[in-house]
Amino acid sequence: MLNTFLTSPKWIDIENWPISWEIGGTWLFPLLESIHVIAAAMVVGSILWVDMRLLGLASTRYAISTLNRELVPWTWGAFTVAAITGFGMFITRAASHVLNPAFQWKIFLLVLAGLNMVYFHYRIYRYIGQWDDAVATPTQLKITGGLSLILWAGVMLAGRWVGHIV
Repeated sequence: MLNTFLTSPKWIDIENWPISWEIGGTWLFPLLESIHVIAAAMVVGSILWVDMRLLGLASTRYAISTLNRELVPWTWGAFTVAAITGFGMFITRAASHVLNPAFQWKIFLLVLAGLNMVYFHYRIYRYIGQWDDAVATPTQLKITGGLSLILWAGVMLAGRWVGHIV
């Protein structure tokens, strides 16, 4: 079933959209790629601060809730830009991207990072008042923050490899 999905002729159809040809054959592709890299760096950079706080390694003078409240909107804004520009690049070579192991890893790690974030925000964060100002955070927060750093580093590394594996 997965193989049928990955080898579907629909991916070629997507590559043949007029916008796909316009992006792939003009200055739009390098523009989207540049914006995508900057947006991805902003995503990971803003997440880095929260994760480092969860680990108790940085920003220990700030409450976790304060960092979260101030940085998460930036994260979501940058993620939206990265998703739009990523989709713009994806449609130019959709059939080859879905078969590219680096792209598959990037999507897989992105999903895991998203699940980790959901776990943090909907399971752990409701009890944040207990640890909000603590310099030494509990193991559960450290695991969530450390896992987030590893997953986002993997997303960035896999993303870097997408264009180099054909």
